[in-house]
Amino acid sequence: MSYLVIYDGNCNLCVTLVQLLENLDGGTRFRYAPMQEETLLDRYDITPQGCELGMILLDRDNPDRRWQGSDAAEEIGQLLPGGELFVSAYRQLPGLKPTGDRLYAQVRDNRYSWFGRRQATYRSKYPLVGDEEMRG
Repeated sequence: MSYLVIYDGNCNLCVTLVQLLENLDGGTRFRYAPMQEETLLDRYDITPQGCELGMILLDRDNPDRRWQGSDAAEEIGQLLPGGELFVSAYRQLPGLKPTGDRLYAQVRDNRYSWFGRRQATYRSKYPLVGDEEMRG
């Protein structure tokens, strides 16, 4: 399986987390696109306004299968080696998931004031390019 992570390329926190994921995955499972690439978003019927609700994880083999916000973060965690155990525990502990969802929303809504805004949009070293764009 192959996935597309759509992130805010102007958000310092978002870019730091994408860079961490790039290093962990090495481009094996994930490709990346900033939400500022509206032409790419159009191909997947995603609007910039929709992206404001949080990062998006899209299954490139089945583009209708997608997760957003904290659900996307959990799914990414499950796809990483050893991550399934941690995500499963997170989901099963009473009250933890709703708390995590609220925390994600708070960070999302305050990301620029808390972590700053980049002057230039970050472009991943594992972008969705060429024939890969047409897969979706």
